[in-house]
Amino acid sequence: MRKSAAWPVTWMYVALVVYASLYPFANWRDQGIVPWSFLWAPLPRYWSGFDVAINLVGYMPLGALLVLLILRSSQRGAPVLIATLCVGALSLLMESLQSYLPQRVASREDWLLNTAGAAVGALLALSLARAGWLSWWDTWQRRWLAPQSRGVLALLLAWPAALLFPAAAPFGMGQIWNRLAQSMDALLLWGASAPALTAANAALAPSSELACVALGLLVPCLLGFCVVQSVRHRMALVLLVLAVGFVATGLSAALSWGPGHTWAWLNPITGAGAALALLLALALALVPARVNASLALLALGLSVGLLNQAPDSPYFAQTLHAWEQGRFIRFHGFAQWLGWAWPYAAMGVALAHIARIGHRN
Repeated sequence: MRKSAAWPVTWMYVALVVYASLYPFANWRDQGIVPWSFLWAPLPRYWSGFDVAINLVGYMPLGALLVLLILRSSQRGAPVLIATLCVGALSLLMESLQSYLPQRVASREDWLLNTAGAAVGALLALSLARAGWLSWWDTWQRRWLAPQSRGVLALLLAWPAALLFPAAAPFGMGQIWNRLAQSMDALLLWGASAPALTAANAALAPSSELACVALGLLVPCLLGFCVVQSVRHRMALVLLVLAVGFVATGLSAALSWGPGHTWAWLNPITGAGAALALLLALALALVPARVNASLALLALGLSVGLLNQAPDSPYFAQTLHAWEQGRFIRFHGFAQWLGWAWPYAAMGVALAHIARIGHRN
């Protein structure tokens, strides 16, 4: 039986909404007013086009995803209304909770725009479903993907978002060991033993950086090979992964430093790593799914191990500062956590596929 990937994607998007709405989750306080008093507050004096766009567009995917879930279920009545009411209730809850955060301002206009965005997304999804796109998606899944593919599909859909947060090496994710050691240092007050855990790492050698780039692009290909059955389709997946990876990394650079720096991260080492990933992926497209799952697990371990040896360069630190101080302050933390967690979630999915294939055999 084929299960829909819309469920895990929807939960990830709900997590994004909660994070974006309640960041930075600090200094909660009671202002002595009812949380929903913003509903009858005066009109705001200052409003920007960016605020309108982000509140409207940001909730459209969630409305669309909920409509897809409703259409997949046995209940077919009024999917747009149900999705809009659910998202509107979530947005109302988030705006009400913002009343307790000193750095956030609850807004009636934000709630209305969020709800309107969800309604637009729900209408678009319903229109596409009635036009046959849902049937086309089901047919595409049957042709391209093996059953029990929703875990891999959800990871592949989340991969571009995980790449949006800047990393020490292009396409690198999971660089969290030093930060965990520092957090443990602060939590447990290890004192003299802490410097040994949080000591500065030496800069990556060019060969190690090249390996990080190659493995970062190779891993999603190997995961895709676990569920994509045809060799021809696997080769198409390789080209798609490279294209999406380059676009997402370029978008991250553009968001951090401006459109003029979109491709500043491209250099001979990055190009060589991408070329190596392309050659390896095309060769491994001929390998059975269980072998690819095992190779994905190995590649993930090597990638995380190498990346966690990389220091936070001054350029990387400036990039993080630009994100944390810019318009995307509400989203940088979620993208960061997604980039940290993605490779470890991928390890779990790869292990599950190895166990599932072994059980069938």
